[in-house]
Amino acid sequence: MTGYAVTSLDCEAGSMSIEIKSVNSRFLDVQFRIQDEFRAFEPLFREAMIARVARGKVECRFSFVRKELQQSSKAMNPHVLNQLALFQENLHNQFPDSATLSIHEILRWPGVIEENTACNNSTDNFSSPVMECMLSTLDAFVDSREREGRALQTILTNKVSNMEAIVEGIKPIVPQLLSQLQQKSVTRLQEALDLTSNSSLPTISREEVLDRIRQEVALYAIRVDIAEELERLSGHLAETRHILQKGGPVGKRLDFMMQELNREANTLGSKAALKELADAAMELKLLIEQMREQVQNLE
Repeated sequence: MTGYAVTSLDCEAGSMSIEIKSVNSRFLDVQFRIQDEFRAFEPLFREAMIARVARGKVECRFSFVRKELQQSSKAMNPHVLNQLALFQENLHNQFPDSATLSIHEILRWPGVIEENTACNNSTDNFSSPVMECMLSTLDAFVDSREREGRALQTILTNKVSNMEAIVEGIKPIVPQLLSQLQQKSVTRLQEALDLTSNSSLPTISREEVLDRIRQEVALYAIRVDIAEELERLSGHLAETRHILQKGGPVGKRLDFMMQELNREANTLGSKAALKELADAAMELKLLIEQMREQVQNLE
């Protein structure tokens, strides 16, 4: 299933951003784009991802920007200044004519000015905000996939309803269609047997003709009877509707149901001795194929 989410979070060390996106795939394929210095977080990210996602090609991108140095505070070190003043006073006592240190020289003295780089050196201790950002992004990502799942559920349920309508539309006309087929078969067999009886070949009695007709009609009726296929189609459609209503990870179960539905639709098409049945089988196969494409996207 497709999904997308991004979350940004600021901490003492800088600002981080986690982006998760996915496209359709029959299996789970997770890829990470993480700066090398933060590669240690990848196992934690992968564990959290696998716990929430079961299907799809997922890409997780983590980026971190440290705070700029000019944002860190600078201050003069009073201890170094006191030492420097003491040194200068002692030197003046020994060398009264020596020059006094200028402001520029004092500021350039090592250790006089120090940077408060705590915000830049604290990255070793921000596992908690990183995982907080990851879990927040993952929640939003799962929510986006669930919204798409609900939309697909509606689409698939409508297609199940369409197939159920086709199956229910076939059932009442099956006895009538069988009767018509039997009548046509009887007529053709009678004509064929009458021709045989009028030829120079040995003649057969009327009872033998009727018995042969009944046998042929019975065999033909068995070959074209679709009652069992319609019952199985109804059962598979009912189970498909139940799976959709139950929710949860349903992708693989629905994929299996599509295989079963397609098998029955193919059998129905092979037994279609009339145009009405052939058209119904074709409509069913089209709807099943449309559902199969969507089912590939479900988790």
